[in-house]
Amino acid sequence: MCIYIIKSIIVKLEEKQSRPIIELSTLLLSPLSTLPPLIIAIKFQAIITKTANPCFFSSMAETSTTTSFINGYSSIASLATDHLFTILLLLPMDSILSFAMTCKKFRYLATSDILWESVCRRDWGNTAVDALKSSFHDDEQRRLIPWIRLYKQVSRVDSVCCYKLAEPDPDLVLPVPRASHCLNFVSGCLVLFGGGYEGGRDLDDTWAVYIGNNSQNMLKWQKIQTGTPSGRFGHTCVVIENYLVLFGGINERGDRHSDTWLGQVSLHENLGISLSWQLLDVGSTSPPPRGAHAACCISSRKMVIHGGIGLNGVRLDDTWIIELSENRCYGTWHKIVSHPSPPARSGHSLTCISETQTILFGGRGLGYEVLNDIWVLHVTEGYSKWVQIFYELQNIPAGVSLPRVGHSATSIIGGRLLIHGGEDSLRHRKDDFWVLDISHISLEKMHPTRLNSKRMLANKWRRLTPEGYKPGCRSFHRACVDDSGRYLYVFGGMVDGLLQPAEPAGLRFDGELFLVELVLQL
Repeated sequence: MCIYIIKSIIVKLEEKQSRPIIELSTLLLSPLSTLPPLIIAIKFQAIITKTANPCFFSSMAETSTTTSFINGYSSIASLATDHLFTILLLLPMDSILSFAMTCKKFRYLATSDILWESVCRRDWGNTAVDALKSSFHDDEQRRLIPWIRLYKQVSRVDSVCCYKLAEPDPDLVLPVPRASHCLNFVSGCLVLFGGGYEGGRDLDDTWAVYIGNNSQNMLKWQKIQTGTPSGRFGHTCVVIENYLVLFGGINERGDRHSDTWLGQVSLHENLGISLSWQLLDVGSTSPPPRGAHAACCISSRKMVIHGGIGLNGVRLDDTWIIELSENRCYGTWHKIVSHPSPPARSGHSLTCISETQTILFGGRGLGYEVLNDIWVLHVTEGYSKWVQIFYELQNIPAGVSLPRVGHSATSIIGGRLLIHGGEDSLRHRKDDFWVLDISHISLEKMHPTRLNSKRMLANKWRRLTPEGYKPGCRSFHRACVDDSGRYLYVFGGMVDGLLQPAEPAGLRFDGELFLVELVLQL
């Protein structure tokens, strides 16, 4: 809609033969993110000095859509504030700041709190912004922190602070240690289901704890009696609106599942938390049975899965999308065919970072090798394609390896990926935190099957500095973020030891829950 509006404005102005406006429109619709901010500012300033009128805005509340013309030229400054506002909302952060460098009047608009709250909502989503606002103690504290400052802090986050949330207490009932389970944040609650335990046993228990706005308090788990789904590990469970959608998994006999379940959490003042599961009717078409696959929500009604370990231990390379009906009573699976596509793997991650882009990272391949490749699934109405992204890492400390399997990869505030833990080809577990940011790369303008942008992505990987509590190295844990995208909850996993593929000695399951906070210098 915004693109349509700005193009309509440009067409009307071009009909008046407004050369400076035409030059401005050309600049605004060009790939600004590839230009240095100073060059953009100079280009803006050069266009503005060609206009016949000086910079002028009658007020920030101006809503007129008329444009004045003097001596056959149109002043850029005479564009109505609402039109400039719409144009600025199409630009990335650096370009908006460059526009603010042109003159005092434009600086007032381009640094206003009204504009930057809209930019935050554009890039983070309404849910994250509203949750972030509610995390402040009062409105006065929020007003003291401009939105432009918040945006810059989120963009440049370089550290996390960890907190241990549940101390062992004989009076508290806690979930047993486990790995390859599912952990989700839904309706203000953490919900935990299933997983694998010592001796290759599966678990069929469901636990929940209410978080609300008390992210750092000690939490009291509540065991929920549901009876279904059956015990399993290596399954996936994603949040679609206020529903949980669970698929697949492996039981302790080694059987693979291909069932799809829909769960709904309810909060009761007297009874606490309840969770109801129902087996979803998906018709005759569904993905083959599997476990250790990856999945994520890609819209208000869709979930995508990829890969995993199928029958006879074969690793899979297929991609499937399920679309739920409006009444959530049934779903329809269909297979995505794209060439090329990610090779077969298990223990990898799928994470949605925008309405159309989902990132696949890592995993274990057919030859038991541990991977560090990145693929992006681009999904639009009636069209889906995989694009591989090539990159190179700079200034990586000696002994640090990025390839991993059994890690967590979660979408945090700002459309970035927070990757934690996992293990390498020797099953050496990790405790590091990495941020991957490809939020401003336009896949539509790249080669249809591969994005060879090593220089562009060289600085997109950042290793974050951990502060506070030091959780142990782990793999096949699970993690999820709250509605703000700033607080990450991590539970369980396999810990300790340097293991060879055929040596299970030293393997231990963990039952720890800890919180990871993105540190913002506010």
